[in-house]
Amino acid sequence: MPPESSDRSTGPAVFAHRGSSAAFPEHTLAAYLRALDEGADGLECDVRLTSDGHLVCVHDRRLDRTSNGRGLVSELTLAELDELDFGSWHPAFPDTADELILERTGPNGDPRSHTRILTLERLLTAAIDADRPLRLLIETKHPTRFGGEVEARVAAMLRQYGLDEPNPRSQVTVAVMSFSPWAVRRMREIAPAVPTVLLLEFLPPGMIRDGRLPFGARIAGPGVRVVRSQPDLVKRLHDQGNQVYVWTVNDPRDIDLMIELGVDGIISDRPRLVLDRLGR
Repeated sequence: MPPESSDRSTGPAVFAHRGSSAAFPEHTLAAYLRALDEGADGLECDVRLTSDGHLVCVHDRRLDRTSNGRGLVSELTLAELDELDFGSWHPAFPDTADELILERTGPNGDPRSHTRILTLERLLTAAIDADRPLRLLIETKHPTRFGGEVEARVAAMLRQYGLDEPNPRSQVTVAVMSFSPWAVRRMREIAPAVPTVLLLEFLPPGMIRDGRLPFGARIAGPGVRVVRSQPDLVKRLHDQGNQVYVWTVNDPRDIDLMIELGVDGIISDRPRLVLDRLGR
């Protein structure tokens, strides 16, 4: 079965944060193919809507940091985004990206896949094509002018691929994440069988004091700094039957702490490093 939770004999599930994003540019096909080659148990991505309603894997609302474009992702069409370069900015971007793409997709593969915009549909296809147990974590970004349309489009795509409910014929499972409790609630209402993750950048006083999560979420996604400062949070969440996926864990000392605390998932830019610390 796909890694819905950690196997205590092998440690937590390891998720590639925006792909193997220390090696290749984040949210590019090459970054995700590298993560699959490295043995990651799952993949993590952020999604936004284009002006013509396509789900694309981009973290920032603005294009400036990760492309040669300017302005808002939400104001451009998919075709306009597809003209931009989303890869050459990466300081560690190697010349071997073309070779990786061609090796994994064959001679008819797109040699520009390491620099072009990645759609959620293309990422889902890559996950399915991996032909092994895999969990995809999809974060819906808020605030956005599209509001709940983001969750509606994600749910529709999951239904299209038969991933909106348990499917014994698929090796891929999906969980939807957000920092917005309202987005988590919407997703539970639209697709109640899809696991949801409430992301936590900080803990307001009294929040989750007893380890319970709001709006039906059964997975907490605290940042590594939260867990580092409040390690007992993991036990409180576990005592209430919740799982814990921690982001973004790149330092060996933090990796070892997460393993010691028994978290269920580690989300990292360096999945191979985490797997090495786990002896896998």
